[in-house]
Amino acid sequence: MRINIIIIIMTDDSSKTRFSDKNNNPNHFIVLDAISKGAKNINNLVKATRLPGEEVHLIVNDLTSQRLIIKEEKNRRFLGGKKVEFKITEMGLRVLNSKKQELQEQTKQLRQWHNNGNTTQLQSYMDSNRTWMPFMLFSGIMDILFFTSMMSMMGMAMNPMESQMTGEAGGGADETGNGGAEAGAEDSSQTGGADYDTGGDFGGFDGGGFGDF
Repeated sequence: MRINIIIIIMTDDSSKTRFSDKNNNPNHFIVLDAISKGAKNINNLVKATRLPGEEVHLIVNDLTSQRLIIKEEKNRRFLGGKKVEFKITEMGLRVLNSKKQELQEQTKQLRQWHNNGNTTQLQSYMDSNRTWMPFMLFSGIMDILFFTSMMSMMGMAMNPMESQMTGEAGGGADETGNGGAEAGAEDSSQTGGADYDTGGDFGGFDGGGFGDF
């Protein structure tokens, strides 16, 4: 008797949020920056970053496994049970500040090209680094007026995430640290934040990406 064995290979859509190193994960830095500015739970992070809740969950797991943030469980005074809050670690702050400094230097160069009318260099930079624009806008590294002027000079339209950041930048997180806290003092239990496991292995964003810090 002949038996045929069929092997089915399934793909995981969550791989879209898995990053192999610190140079390919702008959304991780958006979440990390939001936590550094006061967004303490999943609900706050979703509101502050405007990222999908599922992606925020995966990113928080990655950041926790890399010890860039820590998860703290605290007892609720009146409702009982526990709530989960996130805090950036010293290592996380070093990684975040290092990336910000790198992007600030790049922004200075962009301003020079813009002032000189060098659209060729601007276009070349955007072709290679456009995925970082939302983080640069979110963190305040790049001024909204400058960004829109640069895009206009190149005749480029903003993508949906860039439009969100230029339209709402500062509402989610700002340099004063108020943004994340203002995202709402809602309980993390409303998004299931107290129940999900941040210790899981989600593949990328591995230790190799941050080994130099």
